[in-house]
Amino acid sequence: MRHGYIVGTVDAAQLALIAFVLFFIALVFWLRREDRREGYPLEDALTGRVDSNGGPLSTASVKTFVLPFGMGTVVVPLPASDNREPVDIRAERRENFGGAPYSPIGDVFAAGVGPGAYANRARFADRDAHGLPRIVPIGAVPQISVASASTDPRGLPVYGADGARAGTVADLWVDRAEHVIRYLAVDTGHVEGGGRTVLAPMAMAVVRREGVIISAINAADFANAPFPENPGEITRYEEERVVAYFGTGYLYANADRLEPLL
Repeated sequence: MRHGYIVGTVDAAQLALIAFVLFFIALVFWLRREDRREGYPLEDALTGRVDSNGGPLSTASVKTFVLPFGMGTVVVPLPASDNREPVDIRAERRENFGGAPYSPIGDVFAAGVGPGAYANRARFADRDAHGLPRIVPIGAVPQISVASASTDPRGLPVYGADGARAGTVADLWVDRAEHVIRYLAVDTGHVEGGGRTVLAPMAMAVVRREGVIISAINAADFANAPFPENPGEITRYEEERVVAYFGTGYLYANADRLEPLL
């Protein structure tokens, strides 16, 4: 008796195996196209020439994403002519080969390379689940306060990598969704060359009872740090620029940071 056979020697198990293999091949093909929505088609590192002949696995189908809270839509990928972000970096390649490192030209904080590189994120604020700006001054969220067992940074002096005083912590910017401090508002008004309030990433700060140490940049560099255009919220683009500004200093703030450790 030939129980289980459908046609000749082809049974249900064989059909299931064939179907699985075909499904798996189709899944891999679909996934390899879906991850080509950003950064593709590739371009040559030296000439900038766009490779438009990458084959069927190098092009994703056009998809429209609807952003929450009426923030519009995003269509990806765009046509090759519109899909390239304008790149304006003030640096030069140190060697003539693809992947060679770049060295800043002029103001290192405006170069946009290395630890100071940034992405052109959306120019609207990140939102919480209720559609409210996620990162705001602590005064805008009465239910958030500094824990009594912790040191409140407000009013403490801020010192840079060179040990000089950069300013005073004037306010705290908090994440209303995560209930953590994201940025310190540093008033540089009483410091020579200062006169404005800037934001410094809390993740780069060490809070002590006698003061706040931010070793990413020198004291004189604080006055030129970015600050949100809207005093009550910060856009994703502005967040990227603030973090990039302070990140630049970890490599370029002082000459000795450029040298190898050994």
